[in-house]
Amino acid sequence: MKFAHIEQLEKRKKTDGFVLPYWKDNQKTQPAFTYKKGWPSIVDEALASGDFRGNEGETLFFYVEDQPEKRFCLLGLGTKEKMTVEGLRRCYGGLTKNCLSKRLKSLNLVIPEIKNIKEEKIIKGIAEGLFLPNYLFNRHKSLEPEEQKETLLQSVTWIGSFPHTLEIANEVMTICEAVHYTRDLINENADVVTPQYLAVSAQDMASKHPAIKTTIFDKKRIEKEALGLLLAVNRGSALDPAFIIMEYRGNPKSSDKTVLIGKGVTYDTGGLNLKPTGSMETMKCDMSGAAVCLGTMLAVCQLKVKVNLTVVIPTTENGIDAKSFKPGDVYRSYLGKTVEMTNSDAEGRLILADALAYAVKNLQPTRLIDIATLTGAIEVALGSEAAGIMSQSDELAQALTQAGNETFERVWRMPLFDEYKERLKSDIADMKSWNGRSAGANVAAYFLRLFVPDSIPWAHIDIAGTAYVSEAKKYQPKYATGYGVRLLLEFLQNLPQP
Repeated sequence: MKFAHIEQLEKRKKTDGFVLPYWKDNQKTQPAFTYKKGWPSIVDEALASGDFRGNEGETLFFYVEDQPEKRFCLLGLGTKEKMTVEGLRRCYGGLTKNCLSKRLKSLNLVIPEIKNIKEEKIIKGIAEGLFLPNYLFNRHKSLEPEEQKETLLQSVTWIGSFPHTLEIANEVMTICEAVHYTRDLINENADVVTPQYLAVSAQDMASKHPAIKTTIFDKKRIEKEALGLLLAVNRGSALDPAFIIMEYRGNPKSSDKTVLIGKGVTYDTGGLNLKPTGSMETMKCDMSGAAVCLGTMLAVCQLKVKVNLTVVIPTTENGIDAKSFKPGDVYRSYLGKTVEMTNSDAEGRLILADALAYAVKNLQPTRLIDIATLTGAIEVALGSEAAGIMSQSDELAQALTQAGNETFERVWRMPLFDEYKERLKSDIADMKSWNGRSAGANVAAYFLRLFVPDSIPWAHIDIAGTAYVSEAKKYQPKYATGYGVRLLLEFLQNLPQP
C-alpha cells in the first residue's frame, strides 16, 4: 500500500472513495474533523436521512458528482469519550473490509481529531486498521473471470495537519508487511513449508539483509550437537530436521541480547498418538511460532531497531512411521537430562527444550522468550482472545503484558506452581514429557522451565488459540493471524537501552 499526505482538502486528487469520520452524540452525528462549508448537499441529506448514526465501525457509502472521488463514505467512530487506539483499529479495519468487498483500490481519508489520544497513536491505530485486514491468501484458487477477482486496497492519501503522518504510517506498513509474511508461511501447504523451506527462508532473509547472520544445522550437525529430543520427534518423518540460528546486532556495543525461540513443527500428525479427524486438518499451523520469529526478525531488521536479537528455530515434522518414537521410551535431551516420552503428541515441548538448553549454553542470552502453538489447553482456557504467558520473571512477564496491551495482541499470565513439577516425575527417567489434560498448558510450560536456569529471565508464550482462527475478526483474517509479531516488536522497541 502506498501512502501520501496533504493538509488541505482542496488539494486531494482522484480516488475511488473519500472517507469522513463522524462521532455518535446523543443519537446524532458530529463530524470528527473541523467542518468547513462547501460540502456537497448530498452529505447533509445522507446525515438527515437517519440511515447513518455514527456507531462504531458503521459505514455509509454513496455516489457523488463533481468531486475528485467516485463515492463518499461516512465512517462511524462511536462515542467520542470511549474511543481508544484499539477502537480505531476496529473502525478502520471494518472500513478496509468494506473497501475490499467493493473492490476499491484508493482512498482519500480525513484524519479524525481526538483530544484524548496522541496524534501519533491516532495515525498508528488507523494505519494498523487499514493494513492488517488488507490481505488475501488465494494463490491456490483457480483463476476467475476478471470481474470476480478480489482486489486489495493499494493507496491512501491522509488529509490532516499532523506533520509526522507519513513517517508513522510507513513504519506501520513495514510492520504489517512482516505480519503478512508470517501469515503466508503459516497458510501455505505443509508439503511446501518444510523444515528445509524454513531454513532457505532464513538464508534468503540474511542474503537480503546483511545485518542478519544465519546458521543452519543439518541432521548430521544436529546429531553431532546431541539435540536428542529434536532427533526423537523427527524419527517418524521422511524429511530431515533443521536447527536455525539467526543473529541480528542492532546494538553491537552492548552485550544485552534477547533470544527468541519459535516452535517449528511444520506438520503435526500426533505421531503414534495419532490425532483424530477434526484435529489434524489445521496442523500445518503448528510452525506458527517459527513463522512469528521470522516475521519479527524481518521487522526488526527493516526498522533497524537498536537491539541485539537472536532467533532460534528447531524444526521438523511430527510424522508417523515404523521408526516413530514410541510412548514409554526414554530419550536424552541436549541438557543431558533423560525424558520418558508419555505422549508423542506432546512433541513441541521436546524440540523447544533442546533449543532452550542450547541457547542457554551457547548464545549468552540476557533474556529468553519462546513462542509456540503448544497446547490445546490454552485455547480451552483463553479462547482466541489472548495467548497464555508463563514466566519465572515478574519483570519480563510485565513487559510482555504491557506490549500486548499496547498492540492488543494480549497475553494473560498463567501460574507456574512448583507443584506442577511433581506431575513430571518419572519412575524410569529424569522426567516425563506429559501427564494428562489437567493443567495441561501450565505443566507443559513447567517442563520447559526445567531447561532454563532461574538466573536467566525466561517467558513462554502459548499461542495455540491465537495463531490460527476459524472465523475472521474485526481486522484479522480467517486462518493465520500473524499474532505475535507486533507484540514482540513492541516489546523489543521498548527495552531499556543499556
